[in-house]
Amino acid sequence: MLFVLIALWSISIGLLIVDPRSRTMRWMSAVAFTGGSGALAAVISAYLLPYFQQTAPHSSVVTLTYRWMSVSSLLSYYGLPYSFGMLALAYQTHWQKPFVRTWLPLFMLVPPILCLLFTHGYTEEMPIDFPVVTAWAFPYIAVGALLIMLKREQLPAMKRTHLFTCLALLPPILSVGVLNYVMPSFGFYRLWVYHVWILAFVVPFFIFTFFKYGFLGIRLLIERRKLDSTLRAITSGTAILNHAIKNDVGKMRLFLEKMHQHAIETGQNELVQDIQVVMKASSHIREMISRVHEQTQELPLRFTQIDMIQLIHDVLDSLRSHLGAIRVQLQLPDQLNLRIDHIQVTETLTNILMNAIEAMGSQGELTISAIPNKKNVVILITDTGAGMDKSVLKQAVEPFFTTKGGQRNNFGLGLAYCYSVMKKHKGSLEISSEWGVGTRVYLTFPSQLK
Repeated sequence: MLFVLIALWSISIGLLIVDPRSRTMRWMSAVAFTGGSGALAAVISAYLLPYFQQTAPHSSVVTLTYRWMSVSSLLSYYGLPYSFGMLALAYQTHWQKPFVRTWLPLFMLVPPILCLLFTHGYTEEMPIDFPVVTAWAFPYIAVGALLIMLKREQLPAMKRTHLFTCLALLPPILSVGVLNYVMPSFGFYRLWVYHVWILAFVVPFFIFTFFKYGFLGIRLLIERRKLDSTLRAITSGTAILNHAIKNDVGKMRLFLEKMHQHAIETGQNELVQDIQVVMKASSHIREMISRVHEQTQELPLRFTQIDMIQLIHDVLDSLRSHLGAIRVQLQLPDQLNLRIDHIQVTETLTNILMNAIEAMGSQGELTISAIPNKKNVVILITDTGAGMDKSVLKQAVEPFFTTKGGQRNNFGLGLAYCYSVMKKHKGSLEISSEWGVGTRVYLTFPSQLK
């Protein structure tokens, strides 16, 4: 059980380090911690308590060790089903009302408190009244597992993350419900020893999915934080660079103009032409760095109530000359009002639609859909262009990454800018693509922007 203890408490600490502010992460950490507490009780029972009973049988150390074991065991038996039930409520948020989220956790505390107060005390052979505790503990686990399993995700990456979350979390927790509660209620005790074998398969799978695909959205969170820090570094870096280059180019132009004037006055025509070339190059450098700075600077949001449907139509109208033979399909409600920054969201839609148009060339089908629900509003843009392979898709929103190498004024900042705009709206940008099929871009706005 020492392996179980180390594995579960390592996971518990790791989850808190990754995102301590997340309610879901905190309850998942509590599930791992309470599960590890049961393993700690088993380790104390197997190793520490016998050792102290032999070396100091009449000392207070034996009593303290026994109490430590009993507290750890009860924390596991009572805390794990409650923590898992709370995790399910935190993870499955679509159906919850504020009243339910406030009072249901308190109501769920009543059964464990009553069991602690009115069932028999802890003994090593019979730590809890299994039939009574199982009556509420197993439903907490079973219903919680059902709530997690039934959660519906719209975005492709979150669907994948949800699938692996279910595969890594639900089998071990359901085995805990059966082996720790149900079977002992029928007289089959100490079946918890088999958790070692279950976790021997689950922990490697958890670690693999954690780093490869993500768990409870952690990988997405890490990737987004990495991208956020990159954007902040670029924003401050280009601001400093823009300022420095402007100053130095200004000095260069001042002296170049003097040299240019002197060359004209002295009739040095060849020198005049050379100076003009240098002056043109200095202007180009200043223009280029200014354009990069414009696409990376942190612009404050100016929220106004906007009809998103009309905004989409306006953006499409501005791109009519680029559409050519591309067919446009609109699947939009009559009206959809959001509080957004009109200019920045317009620029975001323009960037994404231009990418779709360029991917399709002169023909194809462009579909724009709006999917509103209680939690968020998703604007889905689908094209039938060439699509992207996995290696390109992974870097699509990274600053300065571009597949348009031949275009002189493309800096690879369009999607990075769009990502930044959506993040400032507390939403998200996600891309799914398949080579030879096309690309889907999801712009998710939180429903509170309505």
